[in-house]
Amino acid sequence: MLSRRIGRAWGGRAVAAMAIGGCVVAAAGHEGHDEPRPAQAAAAPTGQVRGIVFEDLNRNGKRDEGEPGIPAVRVSNGLDLVYTRSDGAYELPVGEDTILFVVKPADWMTPVDEHKLPKFHYIHKPAGSPPLKYAGVAPTGPLPASVDFPLHRRPEASKFQALIFGDTQPRNQREIDYMAHDVIEPLIGSPALLGVTLGDIVFDDLSLFGSLNATVGKIGIPWYNVLGNHDMNFDAADDRHSDETFERVYGPPYYSFDVGRVHFVALDNVVWIAKTGDQDAHYVSGLGERQMQWLVNDLKLVTPEHLVVLMMHIPLRETKETAAIFAELARFPYTLSLSAHAHFQEHVFFTDKEGWTRAEPHHHVICATVCGSWWGGLKDENGIPHATMSDGAPNGHNLITFDAAQYTIEFRAARRPADHQMSIHAPEVIAAADAGKTLVTANVFAGNEKTRVQMRVGDGAWADMTPTTAMDPTFVEAVAAEAKIQPPPENKLPKPTRTPHLWTATLPSAPSKGTHVIEVRATDMFGLTHTGRRVIRVE
Repeated sequence: MLSRRIGRAWGGRAVAAMAIGGCVVAAAGHEGHDEPRPAQAAAAPTGQVRGIVFEDLNRNGKRDEGEPGIPAVRVSNGLDLVYTRSDGAYELPVGEDTILFVVKPADWMTPVDEHKLPKFHYIHKPAGSPPLKYAGVAPTGPLPASVDFPLHRRPEASKFQALIFGDTQPRNQREIDYMAHDVIEPLIGSPALLGVTLGDIVFDDLSLFGSLNATVGKIGIPWYNVLGNHDMNFDAADDRHSDETFERVYGPPYYSFDVGRVHFVALDNVVWIAKTGDQDAHYVSGLGERQMQWLVNDLKLVTPEHLVVLMMHIPLRETKETAAIFAELARFPYTLSLSAHAHFQEHVFFTDKEGWTRAEPHHHVICATVCGSWWGGLKDENGIPHATMSDGAPNGHNLITFDAAQYTIEFRAARRPADHQMSIHAPEVIAAADAGKTLVTANVFAGNEKTRVQMRVGDGAWADMTPTTAMDPTFVEAVAAEAKIQPPPENKLPKPTRTPHLWTATLPSAPSKGTHVIEVRATDMFGLTHTGRRVIRVE
């Protein structure tokens, strides 16, 4: 690894500049220095870009006299990655549609805008985006003489937290308001160091990006975004132009950054296929050749002591390049991947059966969604739909605590206390003679194959519950009850799906008559224990 040290200032001069996308476009050239080290040559570049990554001491977004360049920082053009030289200078090939971005190093931070969106990129599209329903990037004109990136120091502890949002996906402003009251308000002032939305930021109407960003920004922490299938330009002629609006608002559709000992990688695994002849427009899950090569190049520059966290929208098991991704992750002992898209929550553990070659399974989390069942179901006293997902889990988000290369994942239900981690289904009342054949079902919202779930009645002995895959009976009953309501809710609940986090057990035989407490405790893969209770009457 190259050492992190401060190089000399760029010619000792202040540079006239303007900020674009978190970088600085300078009006003057720079002195030549030793050549940077490319990871991979770009195909058929049309030009070269030069610039400086510098320490923005006064955080004004431009390079002033005395602000030094920063060595050993990675900069990318979406294919190649280079390290900055001792003076912070870099050079990369560019084409006519290139997004340049800096890979944020640990203990440094990029600027953020008024909505806390990190600004770490510069878009080079001389002709701009093609005409689309939702505006893309305006023409950027000729390549500037220098594209510079400001960073400021931010010491980062090895232990920190991140908020993870699955699909926020509002159709309209009213659903952004639901999210504001249901999820955002309780998180304002969160001690988390960053947040991520794993795609489907909106629901096809890309004009909502601005209002949604303003709402999420109220949490007050830097917020990163992943492209989802509902965040694309559906009138684009090809996949290359399907993320023009996303690029205008958020920057590159794939990128990476470091926090502490964690290397975060945001991937675009949605491939848009426009209508041709009899084939309707649709999308599939994949990275494409260029992005896959960028990922190879990116991971080559990451040391094995890092935890590599891949963030994508569509679950990894549905992505075309899963085997190739596994091959690149094989040298890393610490890995994790996150997705959303499914509107249910599931922990998946990949082994050699799926092509994962390390002894320890690869952990992939299909995260809970903020919008739950697309804001489906009856409204509560605050006018917000309960939005229970098809697996019977409430809408909400995930909280990940990173500690060096280790992590702990916790689910947080919207507007519920942190210990609301399960629902228990059992009859209200039973005959004493029927107790031994009466089934109790526990839906442990973030449970998985490594979770141990036990039950007891009153002060009785704890007994293991049996994991099962079935529909959550509580949710099945909710859907059935909703079907009888006239007029029906504006957004109906989805059909129940088979839930991978259910456990069942029967009640003890011959209980005494009266009121009893069913108690369920679940100990997860991280050693965290959660308890739920339900009262039942025996006659």
